[in-house]
Amino acid sequence: MTDLGAKDGTSGVADPPDVDGLRAALAAEMRGEVAFDVTARALTTMDASNYRRVPLGVVRPRDADDVAAALSVCRAHGVPVVPRGGGTSIAGQATGTGVVLDLTRHMNRIVALDPEARTAVVQPGVVLDRLQEAAAPHGLRFGPDPSTHSRCTLGGMIGNNSCGSHSVAWGTTADSVRELSVVKGNGSVVRLGQSWRGAPDGLRTLVEGELARLRTGFPQLPRRISGYALDALLPEKGADVARSFCGSEGTLGVLTEAVVRLVEAPRARALAVLAYADESAAAEAAAGLLPLRPLTVEGMAADLVPPDAGLPRGGAWLFVETGGVDPAQARARADAIVRAADVLDALVVTDPAGQRALWRLREDASGTATRMPDGSEAWPGWEDCAVPPARLGAYLRDFRHLLSTHDLRGTPYGHFGDGCIHVRIDFDLLTGAGIRRFRRFSEELAELVVSHGGSLSGEHGDGQARAELLPRMYGTELVGLFERAKDLWDPDDLLNPGMLVRPHRLDENLRFAVLPREPVDVAFGYPTDGGDFSAAVRRCVGVAKCRTTTAADAGVMCPSFRATGEEEHSTRGRARLLHEMLAGEVVTDGWRSTEVRDALDLCLSCKGCRSDCPVGVDMATYKAEFLHHHYEGRRRPAAHFTMGRLPAWLRLIDRTGTAPLLNSLASVRPFAALGKRLGGIAPEREIPRLAQETFSRWWGRRFKERVRRMMREGVYGPEVELDASPREVAILWPDTFTEYLSPSVGQAAVRVLETAGVDVMLPPTVVMRKRTPRAGESVSLSHHPWSVGARGHVCCGLTYVSTGQLDRARAVMRRTLDLMGVFLDPDVHPRPPAVVVLEPSCAAALRTDLPELLHDDPRAARLASAVLTFAEALERLAPDWSPPPLDRPVTGQTHCHQHAVLGDGADRRLRAAAGLTGSLAGGCCGLAGNFGFEKGHYEVSKACAEEQLLPAVRAATPDTLLLADGFSCRTQLEQLAGRKGRHLAEALAEALDQGVEHGVEQGVDPEVDRGSD
Repeated sequence: MTDLGAKDGTSGVADPPDVDGLRAALAAEMRGEVAFDVTARALTTMDASNYRRVPLGVVRPRDADDVAAALSVCRAHGVPVVPRGGGTSIAGQATGTGVVLDLTRHMNRIVALDPEARTAVVQPGVVLDRLQEAAAPHGLRFGPDPSTHSRCTLGGMIGNNSCGSHSVAWGTTADSVRELSVVKGNGSVVRLGQSWRGAPDGLRTLVEGELARLRTGFPQLPRRISGYALDALLPEKGADVARSFCGSEGTLGVLTEAVVRLVEAPRARALAVLAYADESAAAEAAAGLLPLRPLTVEGMAADLVPPDAGLPRGGAWLFVETGGVDPAQARARADAIVRAADVLDALVVTDPAGQRALWRLREDASGTATRMPDGSEAWPGWEDCAVPPARLGAYLRDFRHLLSTHDLRGTPYGHFGDGCIHVRIDFDLLTGAGIRRFRRFSEELAELVVSHGGSLSGEHGDGQARAELLPRMYGTELVGLFERAKDLWDPDDLLNPGMLVRPHRLDENLRFAVLPREPVDVAFGYPTDGGDFSAAVRRCVGVAKCRTTTAADAGVMCPSFRATGEEEHSTRGRARLLHEMLAGEVVTDGWRSTEVRDALDLCLSCKGCRSDCPVGVDMATYKAEFLHHHYEGRRRPAAHFTMGRLPAWLRLIDRTGTAPLLNSLASVRPFAALGKRLGGIAPEREIPRLAQETFSRWWGRRFKERVRRMMREGVYGPEVELDASPREVAILWPDTFTEYLSPSVGQAAVRVLETAGVDVMLPPTVVMRKRTPRAGESVSLSHHPWSVGARGHVCCGLTYVSTGQLDRARAVMRRTLDLMGVFLDPDVHPRPPAVVVLEPSCAAALRTDLPELLHDDPRAARLASAVLTFAEALERLAPDWSPPPLDRPVTGQTHCHQHAVLGDGADRRLRAAAGLTGSLAGGCCGLAGNFGFEKGHYEVSKACAEEQLLPAVRAATPDTLLLADGFSCRTQLEQLAGRKGRHLAEALAEALDQGVEHGVEQGVDPEVDRGSD
């Protein structure tokens, strides 16, 4: 096993003579932040490519003057500079060994927007979606839109000459650039435009001496991104220096401001989904649709589409978007495309929500493609080759043959209308033999692309992944011109050296080389990663959907990032730190790392990334794993003892009958303040009141009263005719929150389930074990001899898992499995009875954490398979039951664990059946179990709630029902909004009781116990 204890390591590069002097000089000359610490460096070692370089430090300039100052200092110290935007580059050009310029922190404004001129002035750190939002009220938009539009920056788009799905209509980023303000390597500021405006000395002479070569040396296709666009400097093209600068990948200058063109956005859109037998058939058809002037012609194959996506029957699809002045015109154009296309089947979607859902399938493909259908890993590297659209079908057939020749797999998708194909390939980048095959394949694919008249890069730039192979596309003479142009712009080779010209080898600096070769000793099973923690961490390929700044685009994932804006609080940032922890070069103290601990501290364990991250990174599990090792043999924070062991404390309080005393003390401010201080609880929080009677005690009292009543009324007499129809039986899980803090939820669930015809029982409190039969004793499967063991209470182990107390969690979970053993024995119950869990976080823990932590115990998987939410239980066990009519609008919170793990389809159907209209807020409430109660987390917790939940509650009408199935969500509502949320079971039970009071509930005697004693 690999030891992740303290290690001595180096930065991976030869340090310049005076790193401290470099840092001091930068701090003295700049107004922005200068960060040479471990965290800042670790966060920027990688982009979304296969490559890794360790920088000396990161600076965050405030303006162009800061950029010029940084370049001057670095030039004086002989240190290279790499400008960086969203860090989503796929070819490695956003990484470097010198100083990284983070242009997203401060230089992220829209300086001006002129609707009449249809232009905008933007800084390089502006996220594309923010520009789209600013332009939309004027009926305008920026044309290019990569799938990373919610987090990529305009500076990065200009640096790579990005395109996106609408390039068939509006071209590349270069087509939308008017003027650029740039700081050159020598610190001078220039304004680039047409007619040689801003060109460095000697560039015009260079171009005019090579006119013939520049006119004939570039392939003519819409997605030619590779190399420098020196042909934009031809006189017949206006000698456009700004356009020529696009796609230079930070090697010629640092962009500080851009004037960009906006286009008129269609007032209405329709999406035609065209189905074909396979990707080749779709590719052959794509070019033929271009004369109909669609807005998009995107292609995907079945490998990347979930079976429930709702697409028309086929093996591959084209997503063809049309626009119009009104919905009718957009629909008519879509229908015309369907008629013109030779398809197996087709679907036209005009509903905006339906279109967004389908586009999310396409946009998430850059992440989902990183896992093959069998779970094996796939990587970028040949992500975006482009050929003339008319040759795409032939190219794809040759590409598939080449893959087969090298025994590789990949699923092409992308911009079929432009002949640009994205693909992730299952390269083995961990072994020497695999890397050699990666090189051979890359060389042969470059020849194949060139043979079809294509470009090695059709969207993401060359970077390290392809620059080495540019001579195969352009020849050595034209590549020599690229080198001469670079030297004119940047004679000191200060800016992003090793990219585009005089490049690094494509098989150097691979980010996997530093990871341990042996599996790391971990607690969780990581079943989808072969039990390998390194493979789990490798899942993050830098797509950075977690950096999306609005919850509407990101889902639940990374609420703390949206609250702080800090990369280290994104899923990607935390994954990068874990990667560097495993590497041991930048983060040198392994599991003891304070940098990793601090980054994970603001992870809410919401599990949003488990479903919202396109590659399924599960940071909540990684956090629990890290905390388990970090505090092994060490003193833990007070909150881990108070809230992490909450079930044990609450059981002790119940046994001693001290709940009233503690409630009284908690209402006295000095005692409450002292308790919160000792317990590591945020002083701003109120301590929830404990129930006077636990749910289990209520259940026991109710059961005894019912038995007495049945005995008193002679229910067991011979005159009683038993109901011959069998009733479904469910085990209602008394989770910690329902048991001790909100037993009314459990009481309401019993009321509803029994009314629906489901008999409810609680889990056993004693362990029943099979004993060896005595000699001559008759035994059958249904009458096996049992012995009574220890007493106990079931628990999902959630609080122990979330605080990384995994040894205790396993012990609690094994005790739970022992208690449930009789129901999990396949000889007794071939199929375990339904286990209804009312608290979503506990249900999620039983579904996922239990089998992943006790992966060696088959009972764990059986219990996990039996877990149902309240709505799922009603849908499965009482399919013919109709809920009482509530007929009210609804708002509130879908629990983040329900969103990520459980799904809320059954809940939405149940709410609709009960007449509840509207939808619940997404995102995360911000309390997230122990997180929002821990000292130091209150402001972030509150900010998370303010993102969606609290605004939705404030906007609700007085008659709106406020639903929140999670105890944390209800607590957050009560403490921040002063409103009481209800579990759906409580709302339905209240409606049932009102029906009884009015004599309208059928089949229920009003005198019979209603389950709410």
